[in-house]
Amino acid sequence: MPTPEKRKIQVNKATEQTDLDYVFAIRREVFVGEQNCPPELEWEFEDESTHFLATINGEPAGAARWRKTDKGYKLERFAVLSKFRGYGVGQALVQAVLDDLPTDADYVYLHGQIQAVPLYDKFGFEKVGDEFEEAGIRHYKMVLKR
Repeated sequence: MPTPEKRKIQVNKATEQTDLDYVFAIRREVFVGEQNCPPELEWEFEDESTHFLATINGEPAGAARWRKTDKGYKLERFAVLSKFRGYGVGQALVQAVLDDLPTDADYVYLHGQIQAVPLYDKFGFEKVGDEFEEAGIRHYKMVLKR
């Protein structure tokens, strides 16, 4: 891994099939491989979601998406490959997704894994309600306070 000053994080919307393949491979490795999420829960709402691919020096490193639901705009599937954690990829993904939301996105929420709550706190998300389990992992619903 290059030294920090030579590491270039870039986040782009994933619209080409090649980029989407990277997005899905990253999610498969992180959620299904590392976290033992059932694959059938991982692959839903793909066509109605806006996907993002993060790279470091051009190498696929992380993924995320947003989609419109009946409640508002939900940020989902934030995943960073283990070898790229701790370099700011997660923060870059959250910022890119927030920047991409429509201007009328007045209710923005997510289901944050408990270890990721501090990351989302930095962007103005607040926990709402009690801790809950989703796919065997502890989460909090978090809502963006503007």
